[in-house]
Amino acid sequence: MLLDNRYNELTHAIIGCSMAVHRMLGSGFQEAVYQRSLAIEMEQAKLLFAREVEVPIYYKGIDVGSSRIDFLVQNTVLVELKALHELNQNHFAQTINYLEAFQLEVGLLINFGEPSLRYKRFLKNQPRSLSL
Repeated sequence: MLLDNRYNELTHAIIGCSMAVHRMLGSGFQEAVYQRSLAIEMEQAKLLFAREVEVPIYYKGIDVGSSRIDFLVQNTVLVELKALHELNQNHFAQTINYLEAFQLEVGLLINFGEPSLRYKRFLKNQPRSLSL
């Protein structure tokens, strides 16, 4: 599935910032450490972003709670971070659900917990059963 060209440059910049963090820190830290470090990299790259953005969750049009996403970059790209040994289908579904809840077209799931940085781009209408 091809990513819309208008998002390519931005997602590449975010992934580049993530790679810089992983090169410097490697794996083994808590997610919060990677989140703070990625914020520094994105600031230096002059990307506009918000951290810990609260997303309302609706059931049949009724607000039933909320959840937080790690980053919203330039009000267009959702970024969800993990620091896990391995990602699974639940992490993919979570990212797609956040895209739907926040009405965004594209998201990145980035895992710092493996020896090499792992990332996956998601489009809003993408099927839920995906592999990394």
